[in-house]
Amino acid sequence: MTEMATGPAEVVAAEPHGGIGQRLNWLRAGVLGANDGIVSTAGIVIGVAGAAVSRNAIGLAGLAGLVAGALSMAAGEYVSVSTQRDTERALIAQEKHELATMPEAELEELVEIYREKGLSEPLARQVAEELTEHDVLAAHLDAELHLDEDDLTNPWSAAFASALSFTVGALLPLLMILLTPEAVRIPLTFVAVMIALMITGFVSARLGKAPALRAVLRNVIGGAAAMVITYVIGRFAGTL
Repeated sequence: MTEMATGPAEVVAAEPHGGIGQRLNWLRAGVLGANDGIVSTAGIVIGVAGAAVSRNAIGLAGLAGLVAGALSMAAGEYVSVSTQRDTERALIAQEKHELATMPEAELEELVEIYREKGLSEPLARQVAEELTEHDVLAAHLDAELHLDEDDLTNPWSAAFASALSFTVGALLPLLMILLTPEAVRIPLTFVAVMIALMITGFVSARLGKAPALRAVLRNVIGGAAAMVITYVIGRFAGTL
C-alpha cells in the first residue's frame, strides 16, 4: 500500500514548473518581434522608395525605423515584464505571509487542489503533507500560482530578446531594398518579405499549436496590405 500511495505522490510532485512554458513564450515573442521588424521596416523602405528618392534616403529612413522600432520594442517589453515580475513577487510575498500566519488553512487548501486534480482524499493529503515537509513555499507556489521563485521573468533579457528579434526581422527588407538593382528593388523586397512572413506565420502557429494555414494567410495579407498602403502613400507624396 505504501508503494502504491507514494507513486502518485511522486508523479504529482514532479509536475513541471513554468520553465518550459516560459521558454516557449519567449520563443513565440521572438518570432512575433521579428515579424514586427519585417512588416514595419518593409513598410518604411517601400513607402520611401515609392517616392522615388535616392538609395541613401531610403537607407537612412530604414535605419531610423529599425533603431526606433528596436528601442521601442525593448522599452515596451521591459516595462511589461517588469510589471509582471513585480506582480509575481507580490504574489510570492503574500503566499509567504499566509503560510506564516495560517499554515493549517494553507495545508487544507493544498489538499483540496490535489483532490480537484483527481486524487482521493487520503492520497491528496499524503501528497500535500509530503510536499509541505519538503518545501512548503515551492509546493504552494507551484500548485496555486504555477510559479517558481527561482525562475521569475527577467525584464532585461526580455528587452534584449525583443530588440534583437526586431532588428533581425528589420534587416531583411532593409538589405533587400538597398542591395538589389533599382529597377526591381521594390518587387524583390516585396517577394522576400512575403516569404519571410510565411515562415514567421508558420513558426508562430506551430509554437501555439494553431492551424498553420490561417496564421500564414493572416500574416501575409496583413504584411502585403501594409506595404501596398505605404507604397501608395509614398508614391503620392513623391508627386507633391
